[in-house]
Amino acid sequence: MRIRPATAAELPALRAIERAAGSPYREFGMAEIADDEPPALDALERYRRAGRAWVAVAPDDDAHPLAYLIAEPVDGALHIEQVSVQPDFAHRRIGRALLAHAADRAHEEGLTHLTLTTFTEVPWNAPYYARLGFRALGEAELTPGLRKIRATEAEHGLDRWPRVCMRRP
Repeated sequence: MRIRPATAAELPALRAIERAAGSPYREFGMAEIADDEPPALDALERYRRAGRAWVAVAPDDDAHPLAYLIAEPVDGALHIEQVSVQPDFAHRRIGRALLAHAADRAHEEGLTHLTLTTFTEVPWNAPYYARLGFRALGEAELTPGLRKIRATEAEHGLDRWPRVCMRRP
């Protein structure tokens, strides 16, 4: 597998990956998450132009992304906004590789850690990230930027299910 910057032409494929990756949320009574629209093309383009949209591709097929990650700096950290893997390629450490790539980019930019927000009771969310070295942040540890992200998530109804902010050095 190879990780590289996303191209403008691939942005619709990233939306398709996220739609497919959302499907398993139905098993947890989270149909609204499964049906949620991925980021709009213009939003994905902003991440791409900023150099913070990466795709994972097979070594023998550079033209078809298997997964993607978008991120942005938030309060001295690189905040993982979204990481999604095509379900047919799940459990192959692709998400882990994308997170490692993001950590390398964060280090190059002088950012001290990675952050993300996620669901606590979905196995491929908080429990997965904990296995990768992320730890849940208490309310007092949330930076102003993370508080703003959580408030926006609440406005979109994501707090209907337990969520947490996590950080990894």
